[in-house]
Formats: sequence, structure tokens, C-alpha cells
Amino acid sequence: MTINNELRSHAGPPLLLPAVAYTFLFAASLIASGILRHGAAFVGPNGSTEAVQRFFAQSPEADRVYAFLFLGSAIPLGIYTATVVSRLRFLGVRAAGTYIALFGGFAASGMLAACALCSWVLSVPEVNASAPVTRALYVLSFLFGGTAFAAGFGLLAAGVSLTSYFARLLPQWLMWFGMVVAVAGVLSTFSLIASPMEYAIPITRFGGILWLIAVAVMLPKRVADAN
Repeated sequence: MTINNELRSHAGPPLLLPAVAYTFLFAASLIASGILRHGAAFVGPNGSTEAVQRFFAQSPEADRVYAFLFLGSAIPLGIYTATVVSRLRFLGVRAAGTYIALFGGFAASGMLAACALCSWVLSVPEVNASAPVTRALYVLSFLFGGTAFAAGFGLLAAGVSLTSYFARLLPQWLMWFGMVVAVAGVLSTFSLIASPMEYAIPITRFGGILWLIAVAVMLPKRVADAN
């Protein structure tokens, strides 16, 4: 009896494509918004109510472009999530971590979309004419695109990293890198009760971009099929 080990490829898009698209659209949203604001100083959600209102009332076109590109970034993140979980299942991973990753990635994508839509509403003159409404929407946008996004992305990173490592699909250093991103995502939720924890959000966001690309490059796409 002869056994031929043939390689079967995963029937799905290359992971690198949505990872790069997500990165490009996210970066473009920041760059385009900064250009359209003509270098105006950024006002954080903890700024004064008057400063927040002035920030959004002065450049509604920047808010609309930012919202468009930011909403666009949510789509490839969702595609990446579905594809990486499908790839893991194809490679033989049956652990619950794949479904945790699926939930986390879809949640993160949904939070980006919610953030973008809140940002678009801030471009409406009748909305940004009211200082309390502008501030409330800005804080809500920050919570969606910051804290809630980071929490979901942390679950995505943890689910993929741990299941891939134990299945020997990713190297140890990448697993630990993913867990750092995941822990930062968890810590970001504490920003709701302790403001200094907001610094964990950019770790999740920018570290997560590097992690997405690294996983896209290193996760196998083929598996041996014994006949």
C-alpha cells in the first residue's frame, strides 16, 4: 500500500491582503483627517467641552472623510477574522479558541464601524452646533473605536495566538507577541475606571497591526493530505 502525501491549500483569500488593506485604510483615515484640518491641534475626549465643539465644528469635511475611511477599515478586519479562523479549522485546529477569536475579531470590526458612524454624525451642523451633544458623541466614538475595539481585538489575538502555538502553526515569539497585544486589550477596559489605562489602547492598535501582518505571513496555508 502506497501513501502519497499531497498538499491541500486552504480555499480562501490570502491573509496578507485584508491585513494590508486594514492597515492602509486606518492610516489613510488619520492622514487625510490631519490634512483636511490644516494642522489644527488634536483635542482628546478629556478636553474642555468648548474645545471639543470647536474642533468638530471647524472641519466637518475632515470628519466625513475620516468616517468613510475608518468604516472601510472595519471591512478587511472582518474578512481577516473570518479567513484566519477558517484557515485554522482547515489546518486541524478544533479548540474553542478559534470561536473566541471569531467573536473578538467581529466585535472589533463592529466597534470600528460604530466609531466611524458616530464620527460621521459629528459632521452634521445641527449636531456639532450643540456643545453637550458633540461631547457626548465624541466620547461615545472614542469608547467604540478605542476601549471596545481593543477589548475585541485582544480576544482575536489571544484566540489565534494560543491555538496556533499549541497546534505548532506559529513560532513561540509570535505567540508571545500576540499575547502582549491581547493583555493590552484587556487592560484597556480598565480605562473606564482608571484613565491611565488608556495608554494600553495604542499598544493594542499599533501592535495589533504588526501582529496581523506577521500572522498573515507565517500561518501555513497548506496541509498534507494522506492518500
